[in-house]
Amino acid sequence: MSPIWVVLIALATLIIGVALGFFIARRYMMNYLKKNPPINEQMLRTMMMQMGQKPSQKKINQMMRAMNNQQGK
Repeated sequence: MSPIWVVLIALATLIIGVALGFFIARRYMMNYLKKNPPINEQMLRTMMMQMGQKPSQKKINQMMRAMNNQQGK
């Protein structure tokens, strides 16, 4: 086998591996997010009530903004 064929086979294998890895990781993350949805206002309100706090809408909005800013970084 000539070195050109070895390089072409290695490149093809690499490209196929990257594509398969991407789609497997994407499917895994979609399933994970479906089973464990990101926190929303209702969950935050429930957590605050369980901790003995009476949540106001202003406080919930403030905490959601802080969480969204943290995720954006």
